[in-house]
Amino acid sequence: MNYWLVKSEPDAWSWDQQVKSGKKGEAWTGVRNHTAKQNLQKMKKGDLAFFYHSNIGKEIVGIVEVVRESYPDPSAKAGEPWVVVDFAAREPMKTPVTLDAIKAEPKLKDMALVKQSRLSVQPVSAAEWKLVCKMGGV
Repeated sequence: MNYWLVKSEPDAWSWDQQVKSGKKGEAWTGVRNHTAKQNLQKMKKGDLAFFYHSNIGKEIVGIVEVVRESYPDPSAKAGEPWVVVDFAAREPMKTPVTLDAIKAEPKLKDMALVKQSRLSVQPVSAAEWKLVCKMGGV
């Protein structure tokens, strides 16, 4: 299994909206960065990702699961190379894990969220995953 972090501005697509999308999940549309696109293409059904509220909150608020692997982004213009995966909400963090808390934890100094803060779809190592889950009470 691989682990990831996906960012969403909560005023555009929030954790609550993700939860309401149910078990069938929702397409993660609008990714327009080639590195983020490549990360979406690497995702496999069953992989887990942290759901991060960016801009407002700046915190990991939940965990989503890949329920459909990459396919063409329906929000892209014809001929554009963008892809989506479908995510379903799995569980909320008992305690949201803030960016400040992540930056304050020395063991997370190399996490992509710290090193590549603008990247909207990022890999997370197994050790980082375990520690952030502990911080979030899951």
